[in-house]
Amino acid sequence: MTSTTTTSRARRAGLAAFAGTTIEWYDFYIYATAAALVFGPLFFPSDDPLAETAAAFATFAVAFLVRPLGGILFGHIGDKLGRRVSLVITLLLMGVSTVLVGCLPTYADIGVWAPILLILLRALQGLAVGGEWGGAVLMSVEHAPVGKKTFYGGFTQLGNPAGALLASGIFAIMARAGDDFIMNGGWRIPFLLSIVLVGVGFWVRYRVEESPVFESKVEGRKQSMPLAFALRVNWWPILLGIGLLPISTGGYYLATTFATAYATGDPINVSESVILDAMTIASLIEFLVTLPVAWLGDKWGRKNIMYIGLATSVLTFVPFMLILPGRVEPLIFLFAALVRIAMSATYAPIAAILAQMFRPQARYTSIALSYGVGAAIWAGFSPWFATQLIAWTGSIWSVIAMFTGMAILAAVCTRLAPQHSDEAPVTDSFTPRTDTTTNRIS
Repeated sequence: MTSTTTTSRARRAGLAAFAGTTIEWYDFYIYATAAALVFGPLFFPSDDPLAETAAAFATFAVAFLVRPLGGILFGHIGDKLGRRVSLVITLLLMGVSTVLVGCLPTYADIGVWAPILLILLRALQGLAVGGEWGGAVLMSVEHAPVGKKTFYGGFTQLGNPAGALLASGIFAIMARAGDDFIMNGGWRIPFLLSIVLVGVGFWVRYRVEESPVFESKVEGRKQSMPLAFALRVNWWPILLGIGLLPISTGGYYLATTFATAYATGDPINVSESVILDAMTIASLIEFLVTLPVAWLGDKWGRKNIMYIGLATSVLTFVPFMLILPGRVEPLIFLFAALVRIAMSATYAPIAAILAQMFRPQARYTSIALSYGVGAAIWAGFSPWFATQLIAWTGSIWSVIAMFTGMAILAAVCTRLAPQHSDEAPVTDSFTPRTDTTTNRIS
């Protein structure tokens, strides 16, 4: 295959990964935003607003709990039948479940069945995302030329701020219709619009070729059950992968979902439109810097970029939390953007880091397990646990301490993470030493 053909395939795979993950994360983030703003009183009514928010965040966590199951299910499909087949299924599953959330009656209409149905649909979203991210990462990274894997992996990561931008942007627009518009049915609009995005994403993703690494090293070869191989051979890098993710996943939701609920709740009471505008602009800025940061990962070393991101995330998250009670709008906009820029350096390189931690056999299952379990632990419970910390301690410093500890753990696991080479020879046996671990971190 010529260099031009390789680059062309890598570009198509990167754009397809971007389109698909944008839609997946849009669906995910509109739920997160709705959980912070309206799902509490609509689906979990209570005399205590904090209890309503905590209950809404608990349903938010449900998706993360089933993500490992989605990783196993779609990882098996991706490792056996190909990355492309798995990714088309996950996109359709996410789209259908999201549209159905927009059609749900509330607690006032059908009582306890409303939160039950909401939780079931949220679980389907989690199942889809559990299989989506790992496959999208592998399609972009495995198509990428040597020396450009972090950059092309960044296209997958670009879908996160793009999805967040669309989600927060549409809620910010609706907030201008008045305080009651979102609560009185407006929240359904972003969920129903998902059907249009899914149609576009399906068309883009279906046209992409299968991963060359799957075609050359996995397809048609004798192999064990992907899950059995992953747990037997890859258990240590899977654990390290879970430890890599506290800030890339959980820290992200602390700076977005939790920060939105914390800022708009008592006693701070920042206007919903202000915090939504700040998050929208922050998402736009993160979108603009993600690919340049990924490009630097190939120049400076993707682990080095990760270290920089972890340190600066702490240095920006602390003042962001501390300035919110002052309700000084320019500072809110500034630090919402700064913390997202910092976190982009923990998120942009994570696709290539995780992908290259595993050998080709059972790679989809392994990366999906790492990301799914890591997200379940760190992202699924971070907003809820932070809310509880505030209730227990009465101080935002407890949340800051948790965030700092998460960053330290991620740095240690980054240092220990192996990086494999896809250029290593392959044999029919697929023994654990098929691919050699390189010392390069770029």
